[in-house]
Amino acid sequence: MTPEILARVSAARTVRDLSDLARQTLGAIAEDSTPAERIDQARRLRLLAVEYVDRIVLAEALGGTGWEDLAAALGRRDPDTVEADYADDVAEWSAATDAGSVLDGYEALDAWYDRHREDHDPQTSTPVRNLLAGD
Repeated sequence: MTPEILARVSAARTVRDLSDLARQTLGAIAEDSTPAERIDQARRLRLLAVEYVDRIVLAEALGGTGWEDLAAALGRRDPDTVEADYADDVAEWSAATDAGSVLDGYEALDAWYDRHREDHDPQTSTPVRNLLAGD
């Protein structure tokens, strides 16, 4: 299992959590909440969105995408700064030898996707299994 694939599975888990939190936030839109509670919920959504971007950038870096391309995709001008921002994570994930914690429960990600899939979504019911089979 390559570090890139492991990072993609981690990204899948993060985007699932983001989707769940967004759905919960929408469901609670009419509930009595304080401004602080609504702002806290919005901040949690933003943090998960940033974490998702970071996981995707990590996966792309681990897959060999150059820092110039990553910087451009992020809308940033300096590839060296982008590389410095992600260097520790790239080194850590590159050296990882235990895939177990990342892969634990990947079937649940597929089940979650299949439960929430709509007609306009990709037709597969097992996207994570397909990702792992392609490695």
